Amino acid sequence: MKKDILEKGAILQRDRETYAIAPHIPGGITDTATLRKICDVADKYRVEAIKITSAQRIALIGIREEDLDDIWTDLAVTPGAAIGLCVRSVKICTGTTYCKRGVQDSVSLGLKLDSIYHAMELPNKMKMGVSGCMLSCAESALKDIGIMGTSKGWRIMVGGNAGARPRIGDLLVDNVPTDEAVLEIVAKVIDYYKNASNQNRIGRIIEEMGIERFRAEALESREP
Repeated sequence: MKKDILEKGAILQRDRETYAIAPHIPGGITDTATLRKICDVADKYRVEAIKITSAQRIALIGIREEDLDDIWTDLAVTPGAAIGLCVRSVKICTGTTYCKRGVQDSVSLGLKLDSIYHAMELPNKMKMGVSGCMLSCAESALKDIGIMGTSKGWRIMVGGNAGARPRIGDLLVDNVPTDEAVLEIVAKVIDYYKNASNQNRIGRIIEEMGIERFRAEALESREP
């Protein structure tokens, strides 16, 4: 019986024979050369379908197992962490870089988070979202770590998820003034989570211990 191939970023499809892969496209921001390469590879290997995913990636669907290595070689890009116990994605809206409604630079902050955390192994899967305003186009409230821009800085939420039992994240801290301060707080949360005895997703941990205790323990200063 075939199954997902974690080391190749390959997800077994409904036919139980072919696979889907998703090259990593940080923030969903790319260029025409990359798009042409993906199309050329899809044509060369007769990929069944191409799909824009909710994680801002481009999935190639219907790949034969024997073609996986050659396809990754031809693409010459990093696989997206679509499976596994890790940071699956950092979803980013266009923020003040492009959007007329943006109040904070979600692209800059989101790409910093992506470069640090994408594919990092953790006790369970994790998703992040960075939105440049409270319209929250990156669905930040439904992410394990969600960040939203306000006129006073950044709002950080934790414990959100979609899935069979969806959950809105809890407010961790508000009015964070700088990207650097956000990165410090996220690092503390990740450090706390990596060392937690409870290996559920963050939302389930918060349900058990409460947001006040989670906030106090996750944000406390740690000795270097």
